Amino acid sequence: MHAGRRRHPRGLLGLFVRDTRVLSRWELYVNDERPRSLAGLVATPSRGLFLATAPAPSGSGELVIERQRWIGAGLVERITVRNYGAEPAGCTLTMAFAADFADLFEVKNGAIPPRATRVFQTPPSRCTIETHWRGLQRAVVIESTGGQLSVGSDGSNGSNGQALFRGTVAPHSEWRVSLGVSVQLNGVELPRVVLDPSTNESEPEQRLRQWQLSVFGTRGQSALTQALRRSVADIGALRIMEPEHPERIFVAAGAPWFMALFGRDSLLTSLMALPLDPQLALGTLQTLAHYQGRKVNALTEEQPGRILHELRFGLDAAAALDGENAYYGTVDATPLFVVLLAELQKWGLPRREIDALLPHADRALTWITDHGDRDGDGFVEYERANDRGLLNQGWKDSWDGVNHLDGSVAETPIALCEVQGYVYSAYLGRASLAESPGHAAQARSWRARAENLRQEFNDRFWLADRGYFAIALDGDKRAVEACASNMGHCLMSGIVDPDKAERVVEHLMSKEMFSGWGIRTLAANMGAYNPESYHNGSVWPHDNALIVAGLVRYGFIEAAQRVATALIEAAEHFDGRLPELFCGFDRTEYEQPIPYPTSCSPQAWSAAAPIQLLRSLLRFEPRFPGGEISVAPQLPARWGAIGIDNLWLGNARVSLDAEGDQLEMRLVAAARR
Repeated sequence: MHAGRRRHPRGLLGLFVRDTRVLSRWELYVNDERPRSLAGLVATPSRGLFLATAPAPSGSGELVIERQRWIGAGLVERITVRNYGAEPAGCTLTMAFAADFADLFEVKNGAIPPRATRVFQTPPSRCTIETHWRGLQRAVVIESTGGQLSVGSDGSNGSNGQALFRGTVAPHSEWRVSLGVSVQLNGVELPRVVLDPSTNESEPEQRLRQWQLSVFGTRGQSALTQALRRSVADIGALRIMEPEHPERIFVAAGAPWFMALFGRDSLLTSLMALPLDPQLALGTLQTLAHYQGRKVNALTEEQPGRILHELRFGLDAAAALDGENAYYGTVDATPLFVVLLAELQKWGLPRREIDALLPHADRALTWITDHGDRDGDGFVEYERANDRGLLNQGWKDSWDGVNHLDGSVAETPIALCEVQGYVYSAYLGRASLAESPGHAAQARSWRARAENLRQEFNDRFWLADRGYFAIALDGDKRAVEACASNMGHCLMSGIVDPDKAERVVEHLMSKEMFSGWGIRTLAANMGAYNPESYHNGSVWPHDNALIVAGLVRYGFIEAAQRVATALIEAAEHFDGRLPELFCGFDRTEYEQPIPYPTSCSPQAWSAAAPIQLLRSLLRFEPRFPGGEISVAPQLPARWGAIGIDNLWLGNARVSLDAEGDQLEMRLVAAARR
């Protein structure tokens, strides 16, 4: 624990808005006692209902306490006390609250710095608690209907207060009170939670319900359909927007720690979830384009054309970035931006939307060839610009995520194998975007770049004596020879020479890499292997889903079916939801996958993994703007029959029924949403 910091007794609980904990305590007392919990029901991601009981003061029976809570950029809580007894019941409700304005990661690490707060009281039903921290202001406003608020501050460790309600509940009657919480950031109040009086729904609930009606639905009761339904629910819950641009819906990386825009995570999630909602990919691209790098800033690692790593609004993060909200330390988000735009064209995105984003794609490609290729050798590499940034800037971004055979950490600058595959796909994607009259020369130029990169990659990264691709080239341009899952992404991109693919697949499916529940991030015979590690032996569902896409691309259908089946079987042990990752212990050791202790759940790209698995094994490829669709299913027998309704493609919807290699598909004309 750092000096001058204290551990918060209430752990991880609280209301978090824009990465700041604006309420660190929210506890209800009935007649000075904590009520006894009966049940908690989460109706939607933004609404919950909680039932409890408390003794009636007269001793004749119990009071039933119903708490309905709606959350957004703040919350509304409605408390109803029901008296089923024969006597009137005097009742005092006390809601105890506190605000410490802790940054999300301060809470995660369990060490909260003291922050001075000020209190503004508007008797008797409204109070404001405010803090100023390194030039940034945060405030929480608490209001009640019919209650009296009292609050105090010790000047350094946050503020505590209570809302007090007194009433008498008649026999067989009820009494209702409510509280509202809103939030200010730098003096601007965020939109409050407002309920529709006709439905009791908040605006986030209404948006979610409308979205659920617009995306595909599944038929059947197999483990796959259960996983797909959970995927739809979780992606729906992770959809967020910036208040300044409510039309741009994008996907957050995961809960609880990553409810924010992440370049790599949001792009890969959108790519895998295209059959569910192409508009989610569009909103992600538009938001990332808005924040695309414009200048060189060593502190945030911003560079012209670079796509951000993450967007944060917490006090601690903003202070660390000198008041900026975006951190750009990622090497793969920039090529993936171009890849996703090109893929959206295949799914029928209107040309006007493509044209609006095309300049941003070209700026991204300029970053690849200029800042990304630091030494001009044709490969994109990374090295952090300051000692605060991420040491590793690919998807395995832990400090020890890229290592040699003996487990020693590779030295930067590092050129990752999968990143070269993403760049290869970006070049080909830009060529496809240029395929229109008058742009043939431009398309040929990008294809030539892609071909040159493919040849250089297969020459420099291939380890002929080992039969697989190096995970990276290190700062001395030596091959980092660890056998890792990253090369499976190279299959997905198509950068692998066909004559090398079979040996790659042999390694991916070996007992050292395939655990029986999925492909490990690192082979079990490597020096850094640890099945309980974050990136050196664990199993990541999104990683496996992308590998399955690569296996199918190169015609290794049986291997793809085996991995996909294992993942869906693993999901059954997690109540249908694939977590961010799980441990890499072998299936012969334990009868179920072992959870990773701090795994995010739900997590966006894990939620999208079942959708990607289905698309890969359906071999479903749209080819707009020509309006063609290629489908050649090879579904595992274990999956049985599956039906999909309301699958959007351009200006049409598709319904399909598939089992094994059989398919029935129906096109239904419809107007674009």
